[in-house]
Amino acid sequence: METTTSNKIALAGLGALLLTMALGIFTNAIFAPHRPLKAGWDLPAPKESEVASASAKPEADPPLPPLLAKADPKKGENDTKPCQACHDFSKGGKAKVGPPLWGVVGRPVASVEGFAYSDELKKMGGDWTYDRLYQFIKAPQAMEPGTKMTFPGDKDPQHRADILAYLQTLSDNPVPFPK
Repeated sequence: METTTSNKIALAGLGALLLTMALGIFTNAIFAPHRPLKAGWDLPAPKESEVASASAKPEADPPLPPLLAKADPKKGENDTKPCQACHDFSKGGKAKVGPPLWGVVGRPVASVEGFAYSDELKKMGGDWTYDRLYQFIKAPQAMEPGTKMTFPGDKDPQHRADILAYLQTLSDNPVPFPK
């Protein structure tokens, strides 16, 4: 009699396992995800005009003096909002992630005492001119590969000119704009 009871218990346990497995197979068959034969999506082919414009050389920046002539320091101050996360613009400001930018125009490159500049920037030499800053703001990594500055750059020439006009106001002896 004991064998009959233990056989019933074993049969109930095996039946429950079999039912669970069958239920799993059944639900996988119903809810199976659709797997495409080829991964990805078909993208539309570019138009001939897009291919031609992509292969053309990028447009050169307009000359800097006319841009500076119509530059707005107030807009430039607003355009430096992303810069303020890493740079201090106040007189006597301390280095943050980047060096302070008060009086940067005309200052020697990599010259703020106590700030750890990248080796590439130290090798650059010379002073920060409007043209150099204009190019650096456009694409820091392209101008000085290996620079620690992670800012991707600002491609809009007028934004960069406005920023330079704002930087001109951040000096006791502002450097005049080039003619």
